[in-house]
Amino acid sequence: MIERLAVMAFPILFLVVLFGGGALLQRRHIDQDGAPPINKALFLSSKYLIVAVWATTVLCSWGIKLAFVQVPVPLKAVALGLWVSGFVLLFIGRFGLGESFRIGSPKESTALKADGLFRISRNPMYVGVYATLLAAVLYTLNPILFIVAVFVAAVHHRIVLAEEDHLRAVFGDEYTAYCRRVRRYL
Repeated sequence: MIERLAVMAFPILFLVVLFGGGALLQRRHIDQDGAPPINKALFLSSKYLIVAVWATTVLCSWGIKLAFVQVPVPLKAVALGLWVSGFVLLFIGRFGLGESFRIGSPKESTALKADGLFRISRNPMYVGVYATLLAAVLYTLNPILFIVAVFVAAVHHRIVLAEEDHLRAVFGDEYTAYCRRVRRYL
């Protein structure tokens, strides 16, 4: 029962924070939706597929058989640890960005965040996404989910590269110096 709640609660809470935070920003005339830094269809499909991967994992936790093989208990434990860790990174990253958070590249000026978790990783939220994708694959051992997760990770890496170009253009030397100090992911 605790496993089911943990698997289900984290993505639901994150989506509530994501969209609830977006509504709060909107009231302050800040648009959470930035410009897609890559092809819009590819960008949006990868974002929605993350939610689909999370939903698949939730369904599996509720006993819906999506695996082609029995997932060993130790592997499920590793998957749950990655799942929780990934969502913790997503929450810390989201709150750490505050009003500078955007889904895509900002359309208006924002602040460069280089403190907190951003002193360790330039992209802690993407690390969190990658961790939840890996957790979902390990939790389900579903080869189709593996293919989807690889696609999402590849697209998100392209998004990161495009966002870095944007940040370099906006923040110049400050961002370049930050990149020298802090790794892209870990």
